[in-house]
Amino acid sequence: MSAVLPAEMPMSRPSSVGFAEAFWFWLKLGFISFGGPAGQIAIMHSELVERRRWISEKRFLHALNYCMLLPGPEAQQLATYIGWLMHRTWGGIVAGGLFVLPSLFILIALSWIYLRFGDVPLVAGIFFGIKPAVTALVLHAAHRIGTRALKNRWMWGIAAAAFIAIFAFDTPFPAIVLAAGLIGYFGARYAPQVFALGGSHGSAKAGYGPALIDDDTPTPAHARFSRSHLARVLAVGFGMWLAVIAALVATQGLQSTLAQMAWFFTKAALLTFGGAYAVLPYLYQGAVETHQWLSGPQMIDGLALGETTPGPLIMVVAFVGFVGGWLKQILGPDALFLGGALAATVVTFFTFLPSFVFILAGGPLVEATHGKLGFTAPLSAITAAVVGVILNLAMFFAYHVLWPQGFGGRFDVLSAVICAAAAVALFRFKVGVMPLLGACAAVGVVATSLVPLLR
Repeated sequence: MSAVLPAEMPMSRPSSVGFAEAFWFWLKLGFISFGGPAGQIAIMHSELVERRRWISEKRFLHALNYCMLLPGPEAQQLATYIGWLMHRTWGGIVAGGLFVLPSLFILIALSWIYLRFGDVPLVAGIFFGIKPAVTALVLHAAHRIGTRALKNRWMWGIAAAAFIAIFAFDTPFPAIVLAAGLIGYFGARYAPQVFALGGSHGSAKAGYGPALIDDDTPTPAHARFSRSHLARVLAVGFGMWLAVIAALVATQGLQSTLAQMAWFFTKAALLTFGGAYAVLPYLYQGAVETHQWLSGPQMIDGLALGETTPGPLIMVVAFVGFVGGWLKQILGPDALFLGGALAATVVTFFTFLPSFVFILAGGPLVEATHGKLGFTAPLSAITAAVVGVILNLAMFFAYHVLWPQGFGGRFDVLSAVICAAAAVALFRFKVGVMPLLGACAAVGVVATSLVPLLR
């Protein structure tokens, strides 16, 4: 993690950030948020904590720990939380919405190309180069999160235990979260010094300088808990869900594809503990086997698209919706694109609506616990456990990239070289995400175009 040297440390607090300035930042983030949740969180930390100093590291981690407890994409929820903390409800809606919308538009376009033009060698080459880079990005992000969360040997032990549990015993992620939370809860009572959030935030503050929302900044009025606010958010969220469901049933029918998608992805949104990979088996079973919105190979192709586009990996649901809407011809055979785009938009709405409700309703409760060890210690332990889970995800990526046919098949030497080069670029030379992905995509295109010539 690149802290500023003490001699270069800014001493003054940043000036207030206007809504327009924040809007353009969240829009930019929506287009550069590659690398999965760990990479996206690392980008936000670099931009918001280190560079812009909009929020202190302690407040950043406090919000992150809450988001990690929730079902849904934690990086998008974290953006929503910070946007809400800075600019009230509309700030949260804009931050969370712009985190998703670029990915939705890109995936609609790529899904159309996929269905309309089939297997394109250029696209295959791009995927070939980007997949090893994504593996290196996840590994690098695990390192960055780990350097902030693993402050002592006990936190390292929790991370190691979480990795072994999910890697060796295939333990469900909710069980890992529960176990880590219990360790933190009891640890706060018997060893509070071990589970103090962050462990050394004083040094972090000295490294980055004072933040706009600092450790000691009072909670703004709009972020204070009130029962009326909680009831209002829950009523609006449920009302929006019910209104769209009713409109789909009234116009399409209860058994229509869109109505079935709305209900299915509502349930999926509440099961995404641990990120997109934790819910993929459920998505596969429902979308492929039960409803037959797409085939198994198409689902795998959609996952590849989700891995190599900005935004949360769970945005693979937009691909599922587009393909299902296209193949089911929900608006008729003469409007295949519009049908696919409508279905992609519907499933995205129902997948992310709960995330906004969780943040806007639960944020004031979380702010009320700021600095209270009884609440932060379980979250600190959960953060440590998540580091082990992220490392397992990096190994999952590496396995599928380096041994595409399984361990019994060939070892992909070229993918290994690209992955190693990407890791060196990230760890040693601090290359940015976009230049790295662009370079690896170009290498992939050149490599796949040369393979036929070498045969």
